[in-house]
Amino acid sequence: MNKNQSKKDQKDAEFGLDSRYTSKNEYAAEASALMEARLNRMKNLTKDQIIRAKLMQLKLQMEEYIRQPIHDHQNQFSRFLKTYIDAIYTTRNGFAQDINITPVRLSQLLNNHRTPQDEFFMKLMIHSEMVYQKVCDFKKTTWYQVYFHEKISDTILNQDKWRPKLEKDVKLSETL
Repeated sequence: MNKNQSKKDQKDAEFGLDSRYTSKNEYAAEASALMEARLNRMKNLTKDQIIRAKLMQLKLQMEEYIRQPIHDHQNQFSRFLKTYIDAIYTTRNGFAQDINITPVRLSQLLNNHRTPQDEFFMKLMIHSEMVYQKVCDFKKTTWYQVYFHEKISDTILNQDKWRPKLEKDVKLSETL
């Protein structure tokens, strides 16, 4: 290997390029073969394996959301809840029955027309423990953390709406 080739390999590695291929056709053929192998494997997955994969993906997305700083992604709790329910149940009514709430109340929660109460969180926590015990480790606090992270983000990002009104009611009578 000459000096120029070595520099090219280092540059390619720096940018994550794969230098094994000598032509675009070779790369395209490998990519096509890989995609075909992945599709064949996906066709052979059982329903249970698909559900497990969706639940694992959801868990990782929720944990990533919690780790992020304040941002403006609204209604993440309801989006995650919809994904959770849809991964397990064929109808959302089945989930509502399993946690003993009405389908109407569930619909209101999913569409952000009602805020979840503590009892709902507790039922969701128990349900998640039961579901995830066969999939992976799932922290009991995850649903709470997602919900309150969203609330904190919403509060911080919407200060221009609520702050002027409330600042009139707040004073500091003691100096520091």
